[in-house]
Amino acid sequence: MPAAPPRRPASARRPGARVLAAAACLVLGIGLIGGAAAGSWLTDDSADAPPSPQEAFTTGHDVWHSTPVDTLFPRIVNGLGVGPGGADRTWTRIAVAPDSGCADAYDPRLAQALATAGCARLLRATYVDATHSSLITVGAQTASTDPAGMMALNTRFSTKNLANRTDLMPLPYAPKGTPAEGFGRAQRASWTVRVLTDVPVIVYAVSGFADGRAVTEPQPAEAATRSGATTAPAESGLGHDAKDLADRVAADFRTAAGLPSQTTESSP
Repeated sequence: MPAAPPRRPASARRPGARVLAAAACLVLGIGLIGGAAAGSWLTDDSADAPPSPQEAFTTGHDVWHSTPVDTLFPRIVNGLGVGPGGADRTWTRIAVAPDSGCADAYDPRLAQALATAGCARLLRATYVDATHSSLITVGAQTASTDPAGMMALNTRFSTKNLANRTDLMPLPYAPKGTPAEGFGRAQRASWTVRVLTDVPVIVYAVSGFADGRAVTEPQPAEAATRSGATTAPAESGLGHDAKDLADRVAADFRTAAGLPSQTTESSP
């Protein structure tokens, strides 16, 4: 009887087994790498995404103490083309108030108008322009209310024109021993009050002449910056000083809360 042919190893009988196994490992490896990459991309996208409105509003409550004062109120602010007739403006900070509450920081009627927002903290700084002819105090009140409360206050200021009432002008910050020590109630020439709604902050600015002269007819910045305005606050640029520094500080608070940078803000 002839000898039986030798048996071939199982691997020899199935030449595709090793190939299939290798291919499966390759597919699995590619899948794992792809999944890891996709996870990384998703993580990166999430990290780069702007905060939700609620997140930004919540962060806004802490900006006053989590952000350096030089970021919120820069030592020098350059305003390119923001003055009367498109002139450049430069303001230098000359005084910063210690952070405080809002008691005695406003005249009674303005304090009453802002009362519904609550006051977690108030920051203030005073600037002088490049010609040393104007002084500007900028303030930022961090409110303790919620988004609905800020929206309601903004609506009230808008519908009742409260930001333009002379009996609701903010007070200057005028510490002794500085060029601003003579900047009082009678020296107020132009002002603006902004009730922000995307962060819990009320920003205001008030300007006056640095030589201490009294102003008998102050004008809100909204009117003093209109084309063709010929009042003293308008022609001197005091309306632009108040408006543009308020714009800058409002933008700084929004940026610190994680919102896209903004350079302008309409008054309520």
